[in-house]
Amino acid sequence: VQLQASGGGLVQAGGSLRLSCTASGTRFSFKAMGWYRQAPGKERELVASIWGRTNYADSVKGRFTISMDNAKKSVYLQMNSLKPEDTAVYFCQGTIGDSQFWGQGTLVTVSS
Repeated sequence: VQLQASGGGLVQAGGSLRLSCTASGTRFSFKAMGWYRQAPGKERELVASIWGRTNYADSVKGRFTISMDNAKKSVYLQMNSLKPEDTAVYFCQGTIGDSQFWGQGTLVTVSS
């Protein structure tokens, strides 16, 4: 199973980006999918997850929206009102049964 993330880039503070992640190599549906991020010198943290209901980190509530299309085996992250502290490498993650799969990461840089 491979997850391919895209949509990262450089944006000014207050701007928006939409991340996409599509899986291949499996005929099974994902039980849950999510987005994590890792800033320089920091540990990877959960940004948002979805498994029928959604869950967000406090730092992104009201600004980010996660959505999932299981038919397309894809997960999306709409990021609005971006802040410099959102700068990080964003990783998508998917769960099938008891197995977790990770994408390669996409860099989001928010300039002040």
